[in-house]
Amino acid sequence: MNKYSLIFPGQGSQSIGMMNDFNNHPLIKSTFDEASKILNVDFWKMVTEPNEDIHQTMHTQPILLASGIATWRLWQSKIDQLPSYLAGHSLGEYSALVASEAIEFKDALKLVKYRAEVMQKAVPEGVGAMAAILGMSDHEVISACKDAQENEVVEAVNFNSPGQVVIAGNVLAVERAIDIAKSRGAKRAVLLPVSVPSHCSLMQNASDALREYLSHTAIKKPKIPVIHNVDVIEHHDADTIKDALAKQLCHPVRWVETINKIVFNKISYIAECGPGKVLTGLTKRITTDLQTTALVNENAIDEFKILIQ
Repeated sequence: MNKYSLIFPGQGSQSIGMMNDFNNHPLIKSTFDEASKILNVDFWKMVTEPNEDIHQTMHTQPILLASGIATWRLWQSKIDQLPSYLAGHSLGEYSALVASEAIEFKDALKLVKYRAEVMQKAVPEGVGAMAAILGMSDHEVISACKDAQENEVVEAVNFNSPGQVVIAGNVLAVERAIDIAKSRGAKRAVLLPVSVPSHCSLMQNASDALREYLSHTAIKKPKIPVIHNVDVIEHHDADTIKDALAKQLCHPVRWVETINKIVFNKISYIAECGPGKVLTGLTKRITTDLQTTALVNENAIDEFKILIQ
């Protein structure tokens, strides 16, 4: 059987009906029921019926954790071989750590709910912003941010794929960076519909609060290596994992390097374990050396199983 890796999506991959193609599979439904019971919120209703609650950060983060772990459990029910590596984009890193058995699902649910709360509190609504810059090199985006700061914060925070970098910071500084990027040849530079400027230094207070919360969270050595966003390294003890998770909130997501590390380690197959195909699209833009699948329904899971055998 061929070696493979799984990657877990983060915020932005949620949508109403995102688990419908699993046709109420018992493992999918029971995982959502478990999450709903632990946090006392009906997450299944939230992903199946029209509502705006799904996009509220405090709901989105547990929902995406539940969806990633539900898909992981269904995958695990069909195959004996563990992935060689796991990784997750921002919030998705928590799904990866649960799949690796470093963190219990119930603990991770409470952890991501708290993470969402401190992120929302760290920067009042209307103060922070994020924007996607397309068609510029990493260096050019970093330079545009530096020239736009004017004693405010604007930083490159998500290195998603070559030519796609997300920036975050104070609203006016982000808007200045957009104007500078456009003037220097960006194909597109557009504000994102978010209220929290994730992964920039404005999140330092949230990072400190999360670090304190993590000090009371049980974490074990992962059974599967998890490549962390903040340093593109697999950590094997509780203290370094907690440090990486705390730093992640106010440091960039190094996604291009993460995917390239998987390629460097002679992995040929990768699957996105969770709703949507965002990471699948990014992976295809990063490298042609990986066969990429999105596990968006049971048929996709079965096809990926055949592919790696």
